[in-house]
Amino acid sequence: MARGHQKKLSQIRFQDKQEKLKKQQGHHVNDQKKAAQKALAYVCVVCRSQMPDPKTYKQHFQNKHPKFELPPELKDV
Repeated sequence: MARGHQKKLSQIRFQDKQEKLKKQQGHHVNDQKKAAQKALAYVCVVCRSQMPDPKTYKQHFQNKHPKFELPPELKDV
C-alpha cells in the first residue's frame, strides 16, 4: 500500500485522468444528443412525440390516434 507523497501523487494522477475522460465523454454525448434532436424533425400534433421522417409519423398517427383526422402534411405521404 502506498503511503505519504507517493499516495498523493497517485491520487492526483488518477483524478487528472478521470477529469480528462469526463471531458471527452461530455462533448461526445452532447454532440450525439444535438444530432438526435435535429434528426427528429416532425412532431405529432396530438401527443407531441417526435419522429424522424413523415412515413414514421404517418404510421404513428394511424396506429396511436385512429380517431383523429390525419393532419394535412401527412395526406400526401
